[in-house]
Amino acid sequence: MTRRTLLSISAAGAALALTACGGNVGGGSSSSAEFPSGPVTLTVGQAPGGSTDLIARAAAEGMAESLGVAMPVVNKPGANGALATQEVAALDADGQNLILLNASLITITPLAVSEEEAVSLDDLDVLMGLSQDDYVMVASTDSGVKNLDDIKNSDKKLSFGTTGVGTGSQLAQALLLAQAGIEGTTVPFDSGSPALTAVMGDQVQVSTVQLGEAKPQIDAGTVTPIVVFSKERNEFLPDVPTAIESGYEVPVSQYRAIAAPKGLDDEAKETLVASIKDAVGTDSYKSFNEQNMLSPHEISGEEVVSEWNELATKYKDLTEEHGISLAGK
Repeated sequence: MTRRTLLSISAAGAALALTACGGNVGGGSSSSAEFPSGPVTLTVGQAPGGSTDLIARAAAEGMAESLGVAMPVVNKPGANGALATQEVAALDADGQNLILLNASLITITPLAVSEEEAVSLDDLDVLMGLSQDDYVMVASTDSGVKNLDDIKNSDKKLSFGTTGVGTGSQLAQALLLAQAGIEGTTVPFDSGSPALTAVMGDQVQVSTVQLGEAKPQIDAGTVTPIVVFSKERNEFLPDVPTAIESGYEVPVSQYRAIAAPKGLDDEAKETLVASIKDAVGTDSYKSFNEQNMLSPHEISGEEVVSEWNELATKYKDLTEEHGISLAGK
């Protein structure tokens, strides 16, 4: 055969192979080439600026680099994230849409809403846990409140802000007030940022928020720390007593995880989990955790489901024991 004939046969064979694989050069399955097929959206059910939002953005930055696509963070606040979570859960299970979950939505919010309104992990594929952070009760400087005794002995009916109905903030605060015999008006906000802003402006005299959100204002002297809800004194607030030290049992912390609509295929799930592991392993993310007083709690999706379901039972027992209703307060 002549050189020209050989080249013609080779070209024809290449064209035939390209047609057979649908135009995908490089071989491999079409699914591996298609995921992710474009930007992967991470939805947050809380307002911008709060700790949940900041965690989402820190994780999304590392995940985007790992996945090689953009990862926009979209805020859709309301109902402690229930609306956003239900919206994402109803989308196609193609891995292109994710949700940043607060544990309180699963473990506490069901104590405050009807069964129809409650969000279940059964509707989601939980990919991986991220972190834990603790709550701190803070008071406005204008209120003159310096400690729990000041709250208990106040001759004024104080207002107590929370990060929303059915949140860890509400539960921690409600357990403390019930055990201490303190009465007041509870004011729910959509997230930590507005709850903190309200106490800074003395629109409410006390609020319970995540430590990472409150610490800058505590350092600046614009709010006064009253008590933390961790089991031991927090290393970032060593001079602030715990609720347990003060004689009150309030074992409430916040956890975060990333999830996708139920039915995600194994390949997409493995890719996403790997990207989360890449993200939390970066120096920038580790530094973010330290700066925001977050403890790494990087457990598997299966471990998240088990842990959060156990917490849901524990919190239900506590509210029944102390006669606490979270609904409508």
